[in-house]
Amino acid sequence: MILRGNIVDILHRNIFKGEVYIEDTRITKIVKNHQIMEDCYILPGLIDAHIHVESSMLIPSEFARLATPHGTVATVSDPHEIANVLGIKGVDFMIENGQQVPFKFFFGAPSCVPATDFETSGGSIDSVQVEELLARDDIKYLSEMMNFPGVLFEDKEVMAKLNAAKKFGKPVDGHAPGLKGSDAEKYVKSGISTDHECFSIEEAIDKINSGMFVQIREGSAAKNYQSLSSLIDSHTDHVMLCSDDKHPNDLAKGHMNEVIKRALQDGYDLMNILQCCILNPVKHYQLPTGLLQVGDAADCIVVDNLQDFRVVKTFVDGVLVAENGKTYIESRRVDPINKFYVNHLSLSDLEVPNHGKPIKVMQALDGELITHKIIEEVSEKEAFVQSQVASDRLKILVLNRYESAKPAIGFIKGFGFQKGAIASSVAHDSHNIIAVGVNDKDLLKAVELVNESRGGVSWVDGDQAEILELPVAGIMSNADGFQVAERYSQLDALAKSLGTSLHAPYMTLSFMALLVIPQLKLSDKGLFDGEHFSLTSLELNSK
Repeated sequence: MILRGNIVDILHRNIFKGEVYIEDTRITKIVKNHQIMEDCYILPGLIDAHIHVESSMLIPSEFARLATPHGTVATVSDPHEIANVLGIKGVDFMIENGQQVPFKFFFGAPSCVPATDFETSGGSIDSVQVEELLARDDIKYLSEMMNFPGVLFEDKEVMAKLNAAKKFGKPVDGHAPGLKGSDAEKYVKSGISTDHECFSIEEAIDKINSGMFVQIREGSAAKNYQSLSSLIDSHTDHVMLCSDDKHPNDLAKGHMNEVIKRALQDGYDLMNILQCCILNPVKHYQLPTGLLQVGDAADCIVVDNLQDFRVVKTFVDGVLVAENGKTYIESRRVDPINKFYVNHLSLSDLEVPNHGKPIKVMQALDGELITHKIIEEVSEKEAFVQSQVASDRLKILVLNRYESAKPAIGFIKGFGFQKGAIASSVAHDSHNIIAVGVNDKDLLKAVELVNESRGGVSWVDGDQAEILELPVAGIMSNADGFQVAERYSQLDALAKSLGTSLHAPYMTLSFMALLVIPQLKLSDKGLFDGEHFSLTSLELNSK
């Protein structure tokens, strides 16, 4: 096979007309030819430098079907989410399913399962198991070390995991929002080399100066491109691009190609952008992914121009896997694996006694994983603390889905619902059931829908109810990915019809249980103070 057009050589930072010869899976010859008439551009395939495939709600084989039309040929994938549900069994599921399709999934060994001791998870992976994973050829790195306090205080179990990565010469991903100065330096010296949690340019530069790669994240909920994009030109050698979490409807529309297109429109240098997206992750993680050089794997894409960056063709190991927005990868039949205990609730389980004391309220922020903590007075006239639609204070709950339990309940601002409720078993990190709503009846019904399906995202508005079932670990579907994306789009629109202005209400909801991101979050064990890293009371000045 011969590809003809403008060849974009990111290693040598030049573009020339020529021909790429592909035999079997590899590039055998590249010839300059100024007589070539084709105006298209041939580039190495795109790479997402950090993603949780599970957040697409698709199994890896279906993720590949949606990602390849956008030019993505590989991902650096952290199977942290399914590991928190099923342990190593979940990691093996992701690897085995990903190997069934022509796409390059590079999985890491989850470093924080469970993520904290302040929530209930379904799986556990200790330092001995982490070392066993890192010894495997199909595990490429130690995935994000969320327990940065454990690193700073040299927790024995944390250090054993970091030492295992050093033993096998594999890189370590970080996760340390807000960490700067001497703490950041100590974090880096422990062997951690990346971070995708920077919220400000000052924090990012501080971490780069400490020796880290900063991964600019542009996902469905967390969007840091606008704050950090100047690093593409100013600190090219220390930047990668990633999505972290991508919901199916967004993945159906675009992936890393959208970030590249935006960066081009913002005037950043083409070669710098491609270095951040492709070259840096390949070198850092030592990925066997082609860079459009003789002898490389034929992982490449064809785009129509370098402004719109419309992907025309995608090749993985010389196989045409997508063309003009259509995937050629076939669906694979997969039997679901899961762990789900059904807790049936009553309306009385959702009652919050009113003691007349001010309460701590979470404030969700659109496009951010962090929350703010607000103190609010409550009416002394009511026996129970309720949602207050007029002031956008809604009830939120988290219900353990691994064992018999009652729900933990808090209150949240930022969703703006005027009616109804939504619920989901996609709730980082442990994936218990999380729900938010304006009244207890709808809230209870939304939770019960997820319970009955043993996983899913639900929507309720009075007598109306809908659910997208997620039977694989309660966080993924084994159905056709494009159909899942369409169904999720319908649920997303229904959630927005309740009155919210959030860009991704379900994704935002899923992060309200993410304890490792400050300030105030909710786990199945109760309200959690991310600044003091401890459980806290709902009422102010209560034990």
